[in-house]
Order: sequence, then structure tokens, then C-alpha cells
Amino acid sequence: MVFKKMLSAFGVGGPSVDTVLTNPNTRPGLTLDGHVNLVGGDSPARIEQINLGLVTRVEIESGNHEYAGVMEFHRLPVSGAFDLAPKQQLSIPFQMPVPWETPITDVYGQRLHGMTMGLRTELAVARAVDKSDLDQVSVHPLPVHERILEAFQALGFRFKHADLERGHIYGVPQTLPFYQEIEFFAAPQYAQTVNEVELTFVTSPKGVEVILECDKRGGFLSPGHDVIGRYSVPHTDAARTDWVQVVDGWLRETTGRYGSMRAQGFGMPHHGGHGYPGHHGYAGHGRRGPGRGGVIAGAALGVAGGMIAGEMLDDAFDGGGDDFGDFGEE
Repeated sequence: MVFKKMLSAFGVGGPSVDTVLTNPNTRPGLTLDGHVNLVGGDSPARIEQINLGLVTRVEIESGNHEYAGVMEFHRLPVSGAFDLAPKQQLSIPFQMPVPWETPITDVYGQRLHGMTMGLRTELAVARAVDKSDLDQVSVHPLPVHERILEAFQALGFRFKHADLERGHIYGVPQTLPFYQEIEFFAAPQYAQTVNEVELTFVTSPKGVEVILECDKRGGFLSPGHDVIGRYSVPHTDAARTDWVQVVDGWLRETTGRYGSMRAQGFGMPHHGGHGYPGHHGYAGHGRRGPGRGGVIAGAALGVAGGMIAGEMLDDAFDGGGDDFGDFGEE
């Protein structure tokens, strides 16, 4: 009996957990639905709590070094304390809101190279090793995201990489502790001006803040530098007919207004993110709740995000999840 209790404390013969998603595909502002399925072990167990958490890989700067860690950025309690009998089977339904700022992981059915996302289930068992389960999640763009990404592709930009940077963008309201950077190689018609462009979406129930960071080429007597532009787009603009013209205008304004903005003293670098005053249509120099979401995303549910956990979970993923294809790869 003592030996069985010892085994139970190490998770042998204890309860098991398996989370099943109704659909692992979602969009910012919608939900993830499913069931947490439990099976009792060889002896009665006291379940202290069950939590779900969205986790993703984030790049973190520390001094002169940068490293990747896995961060839980949104958490949902599924159950409080209860007793689970031996071999008892229990299925607990859940509906987890997906925060509006959740980064995009998949475009045109392909995983963005560099992105990974999962739903982690934590089963806390009294006097025993906690159990967990991890399910891959795919976050697809909203219509306004799709139109802008399609415009980049139509203009000839080639997708390079995507990642998440820990920190906040100066002047942009954020609820999550990181922001996504979608990197493109410059299209031929821009190649004499810029090397690469980084695209960031900060999404809310009302619309999207679009931040462009262009790696501008240097001249014969001037070094290269980054220039940044910020543009506000309501979700209702997704149906705009000529997004290619809009994005082309953003890029030309961002790269062309550098001199005049610098002369006015704007665009001083800001610690922890992009450096520029937060204003619609600004181009400068620097370094790097309930709403209408269901209608916007073509579904019936639209729920804003919740509390930020911000816990680093180094063992949540194995391998990084980068082998899912490459958006825009030739």
C-alpha cells in the first residue's frame, strides 16, 4: 500500500488528461472550443484545479544577448477542486476566448516559418505530480490581415520569417507582452531603397494598427538605417478594393518622409520596442472584450482576451514547430 502511494505520487497509476479541440483552427477575437477528458487512476484522486493556457515561442532580449523561450500569454480556469474516483471518466466542455492580439501562425493553409502555438492543459493533482497535455493550435488572419498580406505578395515581396519579440511598441496600446514581426525580402521595385520590411499587426475589436519597419539602404556617403511607419485600419476597410495601392503608398511614405521627420526631432528610439510617437500615419526613424469579432471573422463568436499569465514554460514544446511549410516560399 505504501509502495502504491509512492508510485501515485510520481504519477504512476494516477489520473490521465487529454484535451480534444472541436477545431484547432481559429482567428483573433474568436474562441477555441473543446473538451478536457479525464480518466481516473488506480485509486481516488483529489483534483485541485484544471487550467488551459495559450503558449507560444517568444524572442527575448537580455543585455546583449537574445534567446527564445516559451511563454503562456492567456489562461482560462476550467474547473476548481473535485474528487475523481478510480477509472472514472469525465468530460468537461470549455470555450476559450482567443485574444485579439494573438499572433497569426498560418496563412493560405501553411504554417508561417518561425511560428508555433499550442493550447496547454494543466491538471493539478493533490499530493502527486501534475499532469499536462499540449495541443497544436492554428491562428488564421482576419480579413483585413489577409488583404494586407495579399497586397505584399502582389507587390512582389517574398516572405522571409516570422517571430515574436517580447516588449511593447511605443505609443501603441497592447494587452499582450509581445508583438509579432512578419519579415519580407524587398520587392524588386523597392530594392534600391530598402533591403527588407518587417510588418506588425496590433489588433483590437475596432481595427488594426499596422506598423512597418523598413531596413533602408545607405548611400555612397550615408549609412543604412531603419524607418518606421504606423497606420490605423478599421476592420470595415477589409473590403477596400485596391489594397495594393494602399500598401504601396504606405511603403513610399514611410521610406520617403524620413528626412523631414528627422529634422523635426521625431522618431527617437524607445527602449523595448519600435521607436516613434504613436500617431496615425506617422513615419519616423527607430529600432526595432466583447465586440464585432464574430462578424469580422466570418463566424458567430467574438470575444476579447483576458488576463495575461506571462509565465515562461521552457518544456512546453519539443522541437520548435517550424517544419510546417513556408508562406510565400519560392
